[in-house]
Amino acid sequence: MIAIYPGSFDPITLGHLDIIERGCGLFDQVIVAVLRNPGKTPLFTVEQRLHQIEVATKHLSNVRIDSFDGLTVDYARKIGASCLLRGLRVLSDFEKELQMCHTNKTLAANIETIFLATAVEYAFLSSSVVKEIARFGGSVDHLVPSHISLELSQCFSTISTPNSLPMKTSIVQ
Repeated sequence: MIAIYPGSFDPITLGHLDIIERGCGLFDQVIVAVLRNPGKTPLFTVEQRLHQIEVATKHLSNVRIDSFDGLTVDYARKIGASCLLRGLRVLSDFEKELQMCHTNKTLAANIETIFLATAVEYAFLSSSVVKEIARFGGSVDHLVPSHISLELSQCFSTISTPNSLPMKTSIVQ
C-alpha cells in the first residue's frame, strides 16, 4: 500500500521525520510530497526542500520524494496511492485535518486518511516555530536535522534581528 505524506515542509522538522519513519513501518511505500503552493512565499525553494528531505530520509528504503501542484487527491490518483498520512500535534490540528479528510472523501471516496499523533517531544513543533527561532539567532539543532540547521543559520545570518536595532523609548508625562 502506498501512502502520501503531503506538506510544505519549509523546512522539514524532526516532528515530520517522526511521522515519516513511523509511516514507513505501516506502509509499503511512503511518498513525501512537497506541495507547490503559489499562494505562499516559502523560505526554501521546492528544489531545496526536496533535497533537504532526500538527505533527511536517506536511511529509509521505502521513502520516495516528489512534488506536486493542485489537489492532493488528484496527485494520489495519478500515482496510485490509496492513503494520505497526516500528523496531529494538538486538538486544533485535528479539527483542521478532519475537515480536510471529509472534504477529500467527497472528492475521492476510495482514498483514506490515516492520522498519527506526533511523539510528545514534538507536539509543539512546526516549521514556522523553527523559522522564527532561527530568524532571531536561536539554536534549532534539537528541532531539525543538522544539515537543515546549518542551512537556516546561513539563510538568516545576513538578516539583522530587532535586538541589533536601536531601541525606541518614549516618556509619558
